Amino acid sequence: MMARTTLMARNTDMRWRLPLVCLLWEVAMIVLFGVFVRFNPEADAAGWEKEKHEKNITSDVENDFYFRYPSFQDVHVMIFVGFGFLMTFLQRYGFGAVGFNFLLAAFGIQWAILMQGWFHTFEQGKILITVESLINADFCVGSVCIAFGAVLGKVSPVQLLIMTLFQVTLFSVNEYILLDLLHVKDAGGSMTIHTFGAYFGLIVTTILYRPNLEQTKDKQGSVYHSDLFSMIGTLFLWMYWPSFNSAVSDHGDAQHRAAINTYCSLAACVLTSVAFSSMLQKKGKLNMVHIQNATLAGGVAVGTSAEMMLTPYGSLIVGFICGIVSTVGFVYFTPFLESKLNIQDTCGIHNLHGMPGLIGGIVGAVTAASATEGIYGKEGLIRAFDFTGEFSHRTPSVQGGFQAAGMAVSLGMALAGGAIVGGILKLPFFGDPTDENCFEDNVYWEVPGDEECSMYCLNDSNAKSVTDP
Repeated sequence: MMARTTLMARNTDMRWRLPLVCLLWEVAMIVLFGVFVRFNPEADAAGWEKEKHEKNITSDVENDFYFRYPSFQDVHVMIFVGFGFLMTFLQRYGFGAVGFNFLLAAFGIQWAILMQGWFHTFEQGKILITVESLINADFCVGSVCIAFGAVLGKVSPVQLLIMTLFQVTLFSVNEYILLDLLHVKDAGGSMTIHTFGAYFGLIVTTILYRPNLEQTKDKQGSVYHSDLFSMIGTLFLWMYWPSFNSAVSDHGDAQHRAAINTYCSLAACVLTSVAFSSMLQKKGKLNMVHIQNATLAGGVAVGTSAEMMLTPYGSLIVGFICGIVSTVGFVYFTPFLESKLNIQDTCGIHNLHGMPGLIGGIVGAVTAASATEGIYGKEGLIRAFDFTGEFSHRTPSVQGGFQAAGMAVSLGMALAGGAIVGGILKLPFFGDPTDENCFEDNVYWEVPGDEECSMYCLNDSNAKSVTDP
């Protein structure tokens, strides 16, 4: 008994590991930002005055900040509030869901600014940072938040930070290959964010498989108030998703179109999610797990094609299909993946991000291949797909092929990267929790009224499992 207690203490004691990682990381960021990061001319006092003079700009309102910052704020809320609260459904892991999501996102955005800056805005030895850089950094850590959902409650905070470090690096490489080398269009990140994040997380959780996790089934379920908190995250994500998919689109018709397409897809997705949740449940009652998650799948699936001429009714069709696929996934696919393939997907990210992300990549490829001058206009077609410079001779059908290739690359990077990072996270000195300590806030947090809360949660007759609705 004494040996077992000592082992648990060794595995979960973060007294030196977590502070050391956080402090060393922040010191490294201060040094790297000091060496490399500078304001873009639009954020620099002297640079902005020079740019106004050169471009004959007469008003500060023309600064890109005023066009991008509202979208940045919406995306920022999605990352820190939406994803954080979406994962609070676990009855005894609310602090971990919101708190660790906060930690990994703040940790990751700094590294993302550097990694993406080196690939995209590196000029004369410096990374030039703009408000668009902040949006892209949030997109990057959004992918990490998705992967976090697969390992939620089963890893230590140090493991999460190590996973974030590697995933941000791989995400930036994958994004560069897709957007710069293959020149694919992926405004809302169906491929770069959702597909990559989901399958990366699924492979990591497979590598970290815990055969004895059945003994914590009582803690993997939800209670009334935890599901209600999770629904707060759902509503924030649902409301702000049009901003997410349109945040970095070109000003004008592309950004306008991306918001409309996303809005329509999300609305349709709610109806089919509710319908199939009722159809697949005993006595026709709705399951809150489906409403929390499947209703968002339409926003994921329309991401790649959001700024294309998908049309409003096309967006409704995408949302209609994804509501069905995601709900069916929660009912049938999640239990199958765990029992047959050892994939312990805590939040069901395969159903919300994985399969809808793949659908989004397919829809994007078909929509791009179907583009014509009759639909876009000659200049509109060139502008929509950026058929300029070295890509000026590319045709819509060829673009469709590259879109499909981008999906394959993103999936391959996720599977290979997840396997490598999962192996790294298995190393013993990262302080992974024991099986009986999974899904427990009090392992890593000071929990007020801990004993009373634990007794309430264990005895609540309404507790249910996310994988067994």
